[in-house]
Amino acid sequence: MLRETILIFLFLLYFGYADPAPKCTRSSSFVDFESDFIMVQHQLRGHIKIIDDCSFRVSQFDMLSGADVRWWGALDPDFDNLTTGFIVSDHKLNQTYANFTFVVQLMANITWDMIPVLAVWDVPTASDFGHVLIQNLTSTETPSPPGSDGEKKEKVSVHTEPTMFDNCKVLSKDFRVRWSLKPKEDMLEIGLEGATGVMNYMAFGWANPNATDAELMVGADVAVTGFKEDGLPFVDDFFITKYSECLKNSEDGSVEGVCPDSIYEGPNRVGLVNDTRLIYGHRSDGVSLVRYKRPLSPVDAKYDLRVNRLANMTVIWALGKIRAPDTVLPYYLPQNHGGLPFESFGHLVLNVSQHVNDCNGPLDAADKEDQDIIIADAKVPLVVSTGPALHYPDPPNPAKVIYINKKEAPVLRVERGVPVTFSIQSGHDVALYVTSDPIGGNATLRNLTEIIYAGGPEAHGVQASPTELIWAPDRNTPDQVYYHSVYEKKMGWRVEVVDGGLSDMYNNSVVLDDQQVTFFWTLSKDSISIAARGEKKSGYLAIGFGSGMVNSYTYVGWVDDNGVSRVNSYWIDGQDASGIHLTNENLTHVRCKTENEIITLEFTRPLVPSCSRGKRPECNDIIDPTTPLKVIWAMGSRWSNGHLSERNMHTLTSTRPILVQLMRGSAEAEQDLLPVLAVHGFMMFLAWGILLPGGILAARYLKHLKGGGWYKIHVYMQYSGLSIVFLALLFAVAELRGFHVSSTHVKFGIAAIFLACIQPVNAFFRPPRQSNGEQASYKRIIWEYLHIIVGRSAIAVGIAALFTGMKHLGDRYALENVHGLSWAMIIWFLVGALSIAYFEYREKQRVRDQIFGRGNWVLGNEEDDSMDLLSPPNTHATNKESQASARLEIQLEPLNR
Repeated sequence: MLRETILIFLFLLYFGYADPAPKCTRSSSFVDFESDFIMVQHQLRGHIKIIDDCSFRVSQFDMLSGADVRWWGALDPDFDNLTTGFIVSDHKLNQTYANFTFVVQLMANITWDMIPVLAVWDVPTASDFGHVLIQNLTSTETPSPPGSDGEKKEKVSVHTEPTMFDNCKVLSKDFRVRWSLKPKEDMLEIGLEGATGVMNYMAFGWANPNATDAELMVGADVAVTGFKEDGLPFVDDFFITKYSECLKNSEDGSVEGVCPDSIYEGPNRVGLVNDTRLIYGHRSDGVSLVRYKRPLSPVDAKYDLRVNRLANMTVIWALGKIRAPDTVLPYYLPQNHGGLPFESFGHLVLNVSQHVNDCNGPLDAADKEDQDIIIADAKVPLVVSTGPALHYPDPPNPAKVIYINKKEAPVLRVERGVPVTFSIQSGHDVALYVTSDPIGGNATLRNLTEIIYAGGPEAHGVQASPTELIWAPDRNTPDQVYYHSVYEKKMGWRVEVVDGGLSDMYNNSVVLDDQQVTFFWTLSKDSISIAARGEKKSGYLAIGFGSGMVNSYTYVGWVDDNGVSRVNSYWIDGQDASGIHLTNENLTHVRCKTENEIITLEFTRPLVPSCSRGKRPECNDIIDPTTPLKVIWAMGSRWSNGHLSERNMHTLTSTRPILVQLMRGSAEAEQDLLPVLAVHGFMMFLAWGILLPGGILAARYLKHLKGGGWYKIHVYMQYSGLSIVFLALLFAVAELRGFHVSSTHVKFGIAAIFLACIQPVNAFFRPPRQSNGEQASYKRIIWEYLHIIVGRSAIAVGIAALFTGMKHLGDRYALENVHGLSWAMIIWFLVGALSIAYFEYREKQRVRDQIFGRGNWVLGNEEDDSMDLLSPPNTHATNKESQASARLEIQLEPLNR
C-alpha cells in the first residue's frame, strides 16, 4: 500500500507538479517570472510561474469553459496583435477549472522571447479570456547560489492582480467574500464577489459584538458596494441604527436605518467619515467584483467597529436591489432584503487571520449577459452607426464598433417571419452583414464555411444618405447568428432569433424619445390596446400621456417582491411622491413580465372612460385617435403597490414627449417641429395680418395719390403676401412630411389660400374701365363686386386660420405663451378694425361735403379711378350732369380722394 502511494505521488509530481523537463534549460532571463492572470472574461483567475525555458506552472486556476480554448502567444495585448497571434502549446483548456494546478509544455519551436503576451484564447470566437504580460523586470541583485559560476542572478519581479486574494469564504451559492490581511499596514483588503444583477448591491461588515443574534444588524459597521449607472464601481461605509431603509426626518433632518456614516454628521462632514477606500471593481460574465480596503482599528469610534484580526467575530452580509441617489438622499442606498428569490442575507463567525479557501471554482451566473438588448420591430428601422468601444462584450475588439439605435454592440433579438429594416449610417468603410461567423470581417474569405443571411459589401451608407437593408429571418435561420462588418473583425455582436412577439400582436409601434422604450398599440372601435417595452434593464417601467410627468396619466408596470406582475394607473399632479395618485381606470388584459430585467407591460383601456367627466381624475383621460397622443416614459430601480415615497422616483426619463399619430401609425418629436411651425405661423401672420389687409386698405383709402400710386402699393402688397403664404405653406408641408387635411386650422388655411389665388386670376380677366362720362358696363360691375367680395372673404377666412392655428399649436405643444399670443393678435385686429371705422367715418364726411359743394376743386378733367362700386352711383351721375350743363370750356371736377 505504501509502495502504491509513493508511485502515485511520484506520478503526480512528474505530471502535475513537475520540475523542469530533462531536456529543458534555465538559461532564459524569463525563468522564475511570476504573475497573476489579468482577468478579461469567463471568470479566469490564477497564477503563473515560468519554471524553465520550455514550461510554466499554473496554480489556483479558475475558468468557465469555452469552445476551443488554447494557450496563445502574441506580441502585444492590443486587438490587431492578439487576433493575429498563434498557439504556443498543445495543451487544451476545454473544461471548467476550479482551483487547478498543472504544468504546461511549450511547443518545440516556441521560446519565451517570442511571446511577450501569453493569453488564454478561445479560437472559434477569437476571445481573450485572460492573459499575462511576460516581462523581465529586474529589481535588486541577489548572491549566486552555491555551486554556480559566481555570476549574479537577476531577480524577476512578481506581478499581482487585484482579482487575486489570500483567502476566500463562500457566503451563499451566489456570493463570496475574499480578503487579504495587511497587519503591518493595519489594513484589511476585502473583495465582494457576487453573481447578481447589475442594479444590485453587495454588503459585508461586522456586527456589534454586544448585539444578540436577533439584533445583529443594529449597530453593525458594513460596507455597501455596487455599480453606478455609468458602470463605475463604488463602495461606501455604512452604520445601521434600525431595521429599515435609510429614512430622513423632514422636520429636524435626522436620519435612521441603513445609512452611510457620512449622512449622520450633516452636510459639513460628508465624506470625512467614509473609511472604506475603493481599490478595484469590474463586472464580467454577470458577476460583480469590488475590491476595497478598510482599517482594522476604528477611525471614527462613533460609527466604526474594531476588527480584532486574531479573534472570532460575527460578520453579516446581504444582497439586494439598490436605489439610485435622489434630491432627498444623494447616496446609493440598499433596499429592504428578505423577499426571495430576489434578495438574500445571512451571518457567520469569521477570523480574518486564519487561512480559508473554500471557494471551489469560479462563480457561474445564470445571466451572463450585461449588454443592452434591442428587440427589432418590423415598422421601426434599426439605425446602424459606429462609435467608440467602451464595453464591448467579447474582447479583444477594435477601437470602433457597431452601434444600433445608439447602443454599443447590443444583443439584437428578432422574430422569425418578421422583416427587420436596418438604416445603415455607419460610413462607407463599414458594410453591414448578418452572418454565421462569430468574428465577422470576412472580406478576405477567411472563413469559407460562413453563411451570409443578409447584407454584404454594398450595405454601407452615411447619415446624409443612409442605405436600407431588409432582412426577414425564416424558420431555417438558426437561433443565434451575428451582425458584423464585412471589412473588420469583431465590430458587431450576437443576434437572437426567436418565435413570435409583440410585433405580431399589435398593429402599430414606434420608438419613443431617446430610443429607450418601444410603444405598441392597436385601435378598435371603442378601445385601444397598448404595450410598452423598455430597452434597458430597470426595476419598473412607466409610460405617461402628457407633456411631462406632472399633469399626466401614467401607467406603471413592475414585478413585486413576491414575483407578482402588476400594472397600476396613476394621476400625477406634483413633482414628488405625494403628487402620485392611484386611479381606478378600467384596464383589461393586463400583463407585465420581466426578462433579463427588461420590462414589458400590456393593457387594454376604453378610449372614453365610462364615468362622467370631472367626477374623478381618470374620468378626464380621453384618448382621441384623430389627435396626436403625447407619450412620455420613465424607468427606475423600484416600485411598490402601497405607499409611495422618494425611493420610487425615476432614474431615467424621456427628455421630451413624442407625438404618436394613432390612426396613421407614426410618431414625431415635439420639439423638433416647434421652431419650424413657429416660423410658419409668423410668416402667415405677416401675410394675413399685415400685407394682404394692407393691400386692400391701399385700394380703398389711397386713390387720391397721383400717378396710380395706390394701384402699385395694392399690387405689390398683394403679391408679396401671396408669395409669403406659399413659402410658409411649403415650410409646414416639408416638416410634417405631407399634406393632411384633418384639423380645423388646415381646412381654414386651404380655403383662405384658395380665395387668395382667385384674385390674381380675377385681375387678369378684368374688363376695361369705362371712359369719362360713360356708364359702367355690366361685366365691369360684376367684376368689381366679385373682386371685392372674394378679397374681403379671403382676409376673413385667413384671420380665422390664424386663430385656429394658434389654438392648434397650443393643443399640440401645450405652450404657456399661446394664450398671450392669441390676445395680442386679437388686440392687433381690433386696432385695425377701429382704424377702418375711423377712415370710413372720414370718407362719409368727405362725400357729404362734396355733395354740398364744399369739396376741393381743381382745374382739368383728371382721370378718376375712384369711381367704383364703393362710391354711390347716383352721386357720380349728378356730378356728371352738372359738368355737362356748365358753359365753361375748362371743366371743374371735384377731387374725390
